[in-house]
Amino acid sequence: MAKYVLKFSKEGYFKYTSHLDLLRFFKRSFKRAGIKLDYSHGFNPHPKMGFAQPLSLGYSSIYELLEFETIQEILTDEIKDKLKPLMPEGLAILDCAEYKQEGKSLAALTEAAEYVIGIPLAREALGGKSCEELRDQFLSQEHIFVKKKQKKSKEFIDLDIKPKIMALNFSHGDDQLILVTTLDAGSESNLSPELLIHAVLLFLRAEVSRYDIEVMRKKLLFSNHFSI
Repeated sequence: MAKYVLKFSKEGYFKYTSHLDLLRFFKRSFKRAGIKLDYSHGFNPHPKMGFAQPLSLGYSSIYELLEFETIQEILTDEIKDKLKPLMPEGLAILDCAEYKQEGKSLAALTEAAEYVIGIPLAREALGGKSCEELRDQFLSQEHIFVKKKQKKSKEFIDLDIKPKIMALNFSHGDDQLILVTTLDAGSESNLSPELLIHAVLLFLRAEVSRYDIEVMRKKLLFSNHFSI
């Protein structure tokens, strides 16, 4: 048995494909490529593969990671060469590496995620201030509260998202306010880009349709410093 990590991008119409449908797609693709996956044991065996961090529907990404195990060792270049021709428009195989570290999966080791967020706003909406000034004023708030809906109770609570923002920069171009940010994305602390978007729009007192805002995941960061 051997463990690997596949890096791929997810863009275009494929950003509206759920991670469960994407898992099924990759399962079929491995079979078509002649790559034999290792399976779990028990009454309902399933292939040993999973995403390091499932991507929210509607987000694009240039850094998606799929962990998988095969029943025998295969050259990583061979895996890439076999899978690349099977990818439809919107999916692209970028890299593949052996994962030799024992213990927890990348899903359990995820700490943070980097995003690029494009919000359609004319420069006039920034109130004559520079992007650096706005960023500094936004982050200088003692607390940054937003309403978050609880999964179990369905009730809304006030959540201070400031401690979960690891890095944030503002820039402007092509009539867009561009946020480049690193947010907590682990099992213990996690911040959805949606809450940051909401907080920034409240801060700017701006109204923008959510359907016009683009979110792209740029990278995932892990506690064991894995990178590909």
